Amino acid sequence: MRILIATAGSRGDVAPYTGLGAALRQAGHEVALAATEGFATSAESAGLDFGPLPADHRSHGGVQHKRDLLRAASAFMTDIGEGIADVLTEDTDLLLLSATTAPLGWHLTQATGIPGLGAYLQPTAPTGDFAPTVTGARSLGRAGNRALGHFALRMADGVYEPAVKRLRARLLLPPLTAATMRRRQCEAAWPVLHGFSTALVPRPADWAPHLTVTGAWQPYLDPSAQLPAELEDFLTAGPRPVLVGFGSMAGGEGERLSEITVRALRRAGLRGILQSGSAGLAADAGDDVLTVGDVPHALLFPRLAAVVHHAGAGTTAAALRAGMPSVTVPVAADQPFWAARLAGIGAAPKPIPFRSLTEELLAEALTTVVREPSYAQTAEAAARHMDTEDGEEAVVTAVRRLER
Repeated sequence: MRILIATAGSRGDVAPYTGLGAALRQAGHEVALAATEGFATSAESAGLDFGPLPADHRSHGGVQHKRDLLRAASAFMTDIGEGIADVLTEDTDLLLLSATTAPLGWHLTQATGIPGLGAYLQPTAPTGDFAPTVTGARSLGRAGNRALGHFALRMADGVYEPAVKRLRARLLLPPLTAATMRRRQCEAAWPVLHGFSTALVPRPADWAPHLTVTGAWQPYLDPSAQLPAELEDFLTAGPRPVLVGFGSMAGGEGERLSEITVRALRRAGLRGILQSGSAGLAADAGDDVLTVGDVPHALLFPRLAAVVHHAGAGTTAAALRAGMPSVTVPVAADQPFWAARLAGIGAAPKPIPFRSLTEELLAEALTTVVREPSYAQTAEAAARHMDTEDGEEAVVTAVRRLER
């Protein structure tokens, strides 16, 4: 089959699909990844064709007010819808759609007759088990969680509405609202595969059968990949260090975060690695702290004492897979949800909200997570559970069923 995987967002929203795409390619399929231009190299390294999308999630950044944020999100979705339509070819046999691209891809499947499958990194369907990931809210009880879940979907419909209107006009489809299409897909039991581990989020008991959880999808890792020599030397020069990184979050906050981090590490008596990321973390602080760029989490995380991170879905999964305890500093979107899940299973202490981060709070959390064995023991147990899951193979099997 010729498969197009369409996703959008930051590295954590894209990287897991490189590993999924590589698994599908190994199973004999031709696979292309549609994402923004910055991920072309990642796709090609995994042996995937690449379809560039015109929008970049950073191009609509810098807004402060909720109304401006919603407008920026709508503009981003409009760009993404146009981009997927541009890269979709008539010889495509299957669309794999992320949670972000599915509300657009549904209209493309209607126009072209190409079947689609959901391949989500987050649970989006309403459930009584927990509040929606995008709200960051505490549980409101089973009825309250379900009601809030439906409300969150209606809010998302509003964000997609301008993009849907423009896309359907381009495809010469009759007018249809984003909400109506979503309801139709739900009534038709459109299958969605969820790429996260049940060690962290057990499959909700009130979900319909067409919603499945496969286990986490790992970013593609070249078999010949190695850590940089300077990092390798640092790792072997002393006790296990702590990694601190915020991924694509906290742009422009590098100086403040770097100062807080170095002081907190020293207060806790720990060596540290700062991963620069979008924040631009950096430290010229002596032999106990090293600054690195983008390195494979799968190679680095197992050699650490703990990971301080923003609790993005990808980093959260990578830390657990490595059996590493976490200190979470969630910034936005679904990050408070994942941070709460890590704390809930005992693999991390209570999250530190990004705007509340101080040297004292970070040092206290680091001391707790490194000195108290239960955090590492819980993370190691979760890693063993994740070893029993094969998320990529579950998707390969689902695709194979469509070929029959």
